[in-house]
Amino acid sequence: MKEIKTDKAPGAIGPYSQAIDTGDFVFLAGQIGINPETGELVEGIENQTAQVMENIRAVLKAAGLDLSNVVKTTIYLTDMENFATVNKIYGSYFNPPYPARSTVAVKTLPKDALVEIEVVAKR
Repeated sequence: MKEIKTDKAPGAIGPYSQAIDTGDFVFLAGQIGINPETGELVEGIENQTAQVMENIRAVLKAAGLDLSNVVKTTIYLTDMENFATVNKIYGSYFNPPYPARSTVAVKTLPKDALVEIEVVAKR
């Protein structure tokens, strides 16, 4: 296993890695909408979702991958009323065949984020 790190995405805010490369698969920790330049959570569900996807893109790039390598995602939402908005923005980042996906409603997320997304990518 190899740890993947980049300053183009927010650093871990706990005892975990941005991503772990196992050779065939890269497992990314969940990303929230933190701007890596400011360290602050961006405002609103649209901005947070776009920032999450940009953070994911940056970690994948550090692993030598891109969004086309993503095979599975999990989306965590604090309000399922945001599902359609997140779905539209999320969908704009992928092309068919789309990754397998789960979406889960949760009570809260770190830093009171509205959305968190984790991904698994295959080399």
